[in-house]
Amino acid sequence: MKNQKIIALNKSANFNYFIEEIFQAGIELVGTEVKSLRLGNCNIKDSFINIKKNEAFIINMHIANYKQGNIFNLDCRRSRRLLLNKFEINKLNKLVSTKGFSIIPIRVYFKNSFIKIDIALARGKKIFDKRREIAKNDISRELERDFKIKYKE
Repeated sequence: MKNQKIIALNKSANFNYFIEEIFQAGIELVGTEVKSLRLGNCNIKDSFINIKKNEAFIINMHIANYKQGNIFNLDCRRSRRLLLNKFEINKLNKLVSTKGFSIIPIRVYFKNSFIKIDIALARGKKIFDKRREIAKNDISRELERDFKIKYKE
């Protein structure tokens, strides 16, 4: 996390999906989008990654228009190309098409002066998996509280 400033997180990703593998990618942006991201105006909650003709695109990622951008602002939900190498794109495409995986964004951040995005190869959770995870978190939270109370006295 050194030299990284997080712009946007997808908090529901771990709740709705089993994360199998994480990849780091760059995003192809225009100038006003970069300025808007520097202000932290980004949302990746409903976005997903699609692969077309050996290129990866992030769809439905919302980057708010830059106020001083006037005519240079583009559509805030346009699809943007991800910068991945050929090997990674082929691997993702093969797994998504055969095994029923999805590709979702996890977080958008600055790494030094570059804007990067972490994307994950993920498998969707069923309702009973989500319930089990909620119950497990509740139990661990209660144990943690009890542990704090015992050792404070």
